[in-house]
Amino acid sequence: MIYQAIYDSPLGDISVQSDGENVTALYFVGQRYDGTMEEGSFESLESLPLWKTVKTYLMCYFKGKQPDPGMLPLAPKGTAFQKRVWQKLLAIPYGNVTTYGAIAAEIAKEDGKPHFSAQAVGNAVGRNPISIIIPCHRVIGKDGSLTGYAGGIERKKWLLERENQPKNRAD
Repeated sequence: MIYQAIYDSPLGDISVQSDGENVTALYFVGQRYDGTMEEGSFESLESLPLWKTVKTYLMCYFKGKQPDPGMLPLAPKGTAFQKRVWQKLLAIPYGNVTTYGAIAAEIAKEDGKPHFSAQAVGNAVGRNPISIIIPCHRVIGKDGSLTGYAGGIERKKWLLERENQPKNRAD
């Protein structure tokens, strides 16, 4: 069974999908679709306890506060490599950014290799099915450019600016 609900955010409607216990997808309605989201008929997520937790997380985030990423059970669908990259995204601290190359270098080091493809990392980042919560918006180009965000560069810029407001930082 697939459950879905729409959250009205300051950046537009967000579709949240669930298997009933975990968040499986979260994306801006109308964003570039890459096939990672489930299609078809859905049951309402709003009738499940998980919806209240998702709303609390998103309300906190959009009010400019740092929500606890551990408060939501996540079950993104993807390859083992994609999931590995998405775990790296979850480790990027709130209000910080990293680059595709830095993630690739980290993977290379873990695997005992001299280098790893930043492009492969970029492809995995681009297939992240749980935007905002798995913070793919925190990955930028090596020159500091705001490259690639399925929800649109303007949304990426807004999210990064929101996280970098001094009153929102925990440190």
